Amino acid sequence: MKVSEADILIVPGYTNSGEHHWQTRWQNRLSTARRVEQAEWSKPVREDWVQRMIEEVNASTKPVVIVAHSLGVPTALHAIPEFRKPVAGAFLVAPPEVTNSNIRPKHLMTFGPYPETALPFPSITIASRNDPFGSYEHAEEMAKAWGSMLVDAGEAGHINAESGHGPWPEGGMVFAQFLSKLKA
Repeated sequence: MKVSEADILIVPGYTNSGEHHWQTRWQNRLSTARRVEQAEWSKPVREDWVQRMIEEVNASTKPVVIVAHSLGVPTALHAIPEFRKPVAGAFLVAPPEVTNSNIRPKHLMTFGPYPETALPFPSITIASRNDPFGSYEHAEEMAKAWGSMLVDAGEAGHINAESGHGPWPEGGMVFAQFLSKLKA
């Protein structure tokens, strides 16, 4: 699949993805990418976030490719049963442990638990070995349940601008390869 053949939905997490975050850079670079905008980025409400995700997928005119980071991952996964348009694949980065009682802020736990069934489309899950919001072991367990290919990002923190992943060229290469294998 080519970029022009897909609606690429950028699904940021808690507090959105700033101008230096790889998601924003990709959105600016990929001609068919658009962000799933939330009314409230700093006080996420699961039902509201999931509803926006459903609206964006169902408004698509091309097969959707989801590019979710952090809290965007459970947002996208909880929305799947309501998708009425085809989703070609999902690129899931740094899924947080939303059932971990140590997560801060606490209201992020309302996004858990994750569905633990196979996704109805191809996916890649990219996880770090030192992500402060989720263990690699948890991401590995979830990827297995989802039937998702797991990519070990090494010690990459939360894979965001703060952890040094502004442009994130390695992620871009993995995404390009993933996209090329999807069916339009």
